[in-house]
Amino acid sequence: MTMGMVVLVLLIALAFTYINGFHDTANSIATVVATKVLTPGQAVLMAAVTNLVGALWGTAVAVTIAKGLIDIHVVDVGPQLLVCALLSAIAWNLLTWWLGLPSSSSHALVGGLVGAAVAGAGNNFAAVIWAAGSWWSGSGVIPKVIVPMVVSPLMGFVLGFALMGALYALFSWLSNRTGFLKRFGRTPFVNALFGKAQIVSAAAMGVSHGMNDAQKSMGIIALALAGATSAGQFDHLPNWLHFLRITSDASHPFAVPVWVTVVCALTMAAGTAGGGWRIIKTLGHKMVKLHPINGFAAEGSSAAVILFASSLGIPVSTTHNVSASIMGVGAAKRFNAIRWTVVERMVWSWILTLPVTALLAYALVRLAQGWG
Repeated sequence: MTMGMVVLVLLIALAFTYINGFHDTANSIATVVATKVLTPGQAVLMAAVTNLVGALWGTAVAVTIAKGLIDIHVVDVGPQLLVCALLSAIAWNLLTWWLGLPSSSSHALVGGLVGAAVAGAGNNFAAVIWAAGSWWSGSGVIPKVIVPMVVSPLMGFVLGFALMGALYALFSWLSNRTGFLKRFGRTPFVNALFGKAQIVSAAAMGVSHGMNDAQKSMGIIALALAGATSAGQFDHLPNWLHFLRITSDASHPFAVPVWVTVVCALTMAAGTAGGGWRIIKTLGHKMVKLHPINGFAAEGSSAAVILFASSLGIPVSTTHNVSASIMGVGAAKRFNAIRWTVVERMVWSWILTLPVTALLAYALVRLAQGWG
């Protein structure tokens, strides 16, 4: 791995992080903007701060991305593979962003990594997927990605539905017994109360997003730096550049440097400011009409799911969980409150993300091998 290739991987990884910012962080602040609790500028500023807090709060997901999905004994995850995986994820993210579809940057990256690894391993698909660890050990793509991809949105939907239903029941009970809140959900009192509560839930959403999504780029960058260190590319660096070295062996467990964490979090925040409105519009306006109480329920339930997954080092999709939670909240209001044609388009983007990015990364690696 040459120094030039290391720099290329770092730049493309940061580009992916920036795109992740306006693609996925937009999902985390969509409800608080749609309910007019915060302006887009205020929401972006809060997202920047809370993303940074979340990104600094452990690196379990980054370690999973760097070490837990692909068996490095089967395939050399060098810069060529990393670049192709990142380019595949970036292309898909830009396409879905342009269409206003909240697809998953997480699964786009995982799909890119798997497709690139299969090509790099000479089509040894089973070894690439399974040799990273068995189902029972909890490593590999199936238990770390595929199962959570299905389970976490279901949890978000159920929690959103349950929390919204509980709030409806509570205020209905209060209204019947006290005679106030007759126009529940639209009164100034309820909107003001949950407008304040939604700031807390939106902050929790930002922290959870930083704990999960920001760490994926951190894992890629750390993997590239560790590879360059082990290849001896950093042996002759001046002292002031020694922060680039990442040593990983029996006496030095794999760790993500703090500077990588901070740079990724700040880059993601900059991306949020750069163009997230398309997806905010889909989630906050097109799928179901939201009031502050609905935004609080959706953000609270999705944040709970993502924080739980992050603590286990599982890379889940902020997009899927926020969207599913909004669906659950809308269904609790009434089933036909959800615009199911919009949901159908979103689900198709979810289904296609992994295979499309995997095939694209596979093709890019093969093309690069042909040129080499």
